[in-house]
Amino acid sequence: MHVRTISLLQHDHNFALINKKGERRTRQVLVLSFVTMVLEIVAGLKLGSMALLADGWHMGTHVAAFLITLLAYRYTRAHLHDETFAFSSGKVGVLGAFASSIALGIAALLMLVESGNRFFHPHTIHFDEAIAIAGIGLGINLICALLLKDHHVHDHHGGHHAHHDHDHHHDHNLKAAYLHVLADALTSVLAIVALILGKFYGWIWLDPAMGAVGAIIITRWSYALVKETCPVLLDESLASDYRQAIVERIESDADNRVADLHIWRIAPNHYALIVSIVTHDPKNPEYYKSLLKKFNKLGGLNKLSHVTVEVTRCRDTDCA
Repeated sequence: MHVRTISLLQHDHNFALINKKGERRTRQVLVLSFVTMVLEIVAGLKLGSMALLADGWHMGTHVAAFLITLLAYRYTRAHLHDETFAFSSGKVGVLGAFASSIALGIAALLMLVESGNRFFHPHTIHFDEAIAIAGIGLGINLICALLLKDHHVHDHHGGHHAHHDHDHHHDHNLKAAYLHVLADALTSVLAIVALILGKFYGWIWLDPAMGAVGAIIITRWSYALVKETCPVLLDESLASDYRQAIVERIESDADNRVADLHIWRIAPNHYALIVSIVTHDPKNPEYYKSLLKKFNKLGGLNKLSHVTVEVTRCRDTDCA
């Protein structure tokens, strides 16, 4: 007998981003990257170029990262309506991006170690062949970068009885793949510079030096991606000023007081909120939700997508 009332209160819990275009292009980039990886590693070993070999090794981490990206896309799609997740599989892509950032950091560390070793044990370099291979690698990297440069996906979110919101959201999973491509493009450029200067000026030391420079820059990118994904995975709350603004908005109405407030990320661009309100004049939860409507768009990106309100009447004997 409560079917109609219950249906009005129910809403969608799916906050996952489905980016079919990003998934398809990641697959294309995976194939290109694998071919380039094999080419550069074999060429780097035979031609004696550390910069070229580092580029190939780093491309190998890209292949692993792209596999992670594709796995995250597939898992998210397969578990889109899996109720074992509190708020769908929306964080799987972020987890994939975090894993990719770790792979990026490991590649940078390997490059740094090998570059240091080449400083003290230089190898003979076949410059002409190495420059040609590095140029091919750079061209492929640029093609991959063009395929992955759009990190935004059109997200359609809404329940059975809600208006649909149409937002462009950031795809962390795709951004991680894009950073891997940019990192390899960077190492390719550094390798070409080192090889050309080494060929014409005899600066052999520049080859491992460029490898070290690339490793440092890539480490910074990896760290930035870790900082971007960790807050989502760890249920980071809103900034303190937003939290305070929410409290003030509720308490500015009647004699409401916020007894308890929890806000956390349930997806890269969505927040859930649970608030406990004490008041002499309680109203239905929808009234208090309407007070928070202006917070549904925070900075144009984040929003309060799942709001739960608990209202307690304050008796005169209990309240000052």
